[in-house]
Amino acid sequence: MISRDITVRICVGLHARPATFFIQKANSYKCSIWVEKDERRVNAKSLLGVLSLGITKDSVITLIADGADEVEALNGLEELIESGLSD
Repeated sequence: MISRDITVRICVGLHARPATFFIQKANSYKCSIWVEKDERRVNAKSLLGVLSLGITKDSVITLIADGADEVEALNGLEELIESGLSD
């Protein structure tokens, strides 16, 4: 199990469309992935879960992955967030 803190710089945060891109990317990995913010942890593959965190611009989130492709998952999701979620 590994984790990484990421600051969300996307102007609208992870809401609606950006969250959909994030979840689609998370679902492309076999490992279990969670997003944590303010001591709340949700499944990164769940749209409602991610939206429920209310991730806004400049929020610091923690991505946690556990499984065979955990390193690739965190690298891919971090890259996606840093690119502004343009896949």
